[in-house]
Amino acid sequence: MNTLIGSYECKVDTKGRLMLPSSLKKQMLPILEEGFVLKRSVFQPCLELYPMSQWNLLMQKMNGLNRFNKKNNDFIRKFSAGVKMIEVDANGRLLIPKDLISFASIDKEIVVSSAINIVEIWDKDKYESVVSESEDFADLAEDVMGFDTDE
Repeated sequence: MNTLIGSYECKVDTKGRLMLPSSLKKQMLPILEEGFVLKRSVFQPCLELYPMSQWNLLMQKMNGLNRFNKKNNDFIRKFSAGVKMIEVDANGRLLIPKDLISFASIDKEIVVSSAINIVEIWDKDKYESVVSESEDFADLAEDVMGFDTDE
């Protein structure tokens, strides 16, 4: 799968339905029929939408964990809490379950943001707050990407 590109401001209706932005939907056309998995983010108060192929790759990795190790078992349980299979309907909408709306404190205004091979779904105010945090992005970029891996 190619990487996904873009951040989009959207609205969720009172039933929890999100209309995928047309630009993002076009990028996802090859994978729309596979379905998706929607889950709570581990590190942020947002949701993560995994194309089924990406979810299956992640599950292969997790399936290699030793379930007789308590930390592994606890991690698997917490990681999979609230996981839902999601389909995009004929109108290009997906339904966000109420428990996940509650987890991410999603109101009406949201941001749908690509994160390489998945999509993050944020309450707009929380997204703006996280993106504008005082942590120096230049320092973060150097810490994460500022090393030479070609050696």
